[in-house]
Amino acid sequence: MEASRIPAAIEAVLFAMGGSVEVSEIAAALEITEEEAWEAVETIRQKLNYEKSGLQINRYDDAVQLSTRAEYYEYLIRIASVPKKQTLSNATLETLSIIAYRQPVTRAEIEHIRGVNSDHSVNKLLSYDLIEEVGRKEAPGRPLLFGTTEQFLRTFGISSLDELPQTDAVKLAEFQQEAEEEAGTSLEI
Repeated sequence: MEASRIPAAIEAVLFAMGGSVEVSEIAAALEITEEEAWEAVETIRQKLNYEKSGLQINRYDDAVQLSTRAEYYEYLIRIASVPKKQTLSNATLETLSIIAYRQPVTRAEIEHIRGVNSDHSVNKLLSYDLIEEVGRKEAPGRPLLFGTTEQFLRTFGISSLDELPQTDAVKLAEFQQEAEEEAGTSLEI
C-alpha cells in the first residue's frame, strides 16, 4: 500500500468498526508495521486537530477509536435519542474502585474488603460494561476474576490504568489505622 494512502485506510477502518481497534490488528490488515500504523494514527490525530474537525482519535492502551468531539454533542442529541446516563451509587463506585486498583479480583475478595455483599454492584458494573470477567482464580471452586474494561477507560477519560490517581502513602497508613481501630483487627493492605 502506498504510504500516502495509509492514514485514509486507517480512518476508513476506524469509522467502519465504530469501536476501538487494536493497532496491531490495523497493521496486520494493512500489511504494515505497528510503528507505521502508530505514525499514521498520529498523522490523522494532528490533521483532525488542525482542521478543527468534529472528530477525534482516542487512544486506549494499544487500541484507537475514531469518535465525535464532546463539544459537538449538543448537535448530535438533536438528531439521535439521548443515551441513558449511567449513574453509579456510592456502593457501586466503591466496588468499581476496588476492582480498578486490585484487578484481577474475585467477588469474595471484593466483599472481604467492603465487608458487605457486593452482588448487586458487580452485576450493575457488568451491565454498564465497566468491568468484565477476565478469567478464573486457581483456587477451590475456581471463582471468577473481574477486571476493568476499555469502556471504563473511556468513561473516566483515561487512556490506561497507569493514569489512575495514586494514594499518598501517609494517607493510606492513616486510613488503614482508622479502619483497624473500627474493625478491632489488623488489616493487610
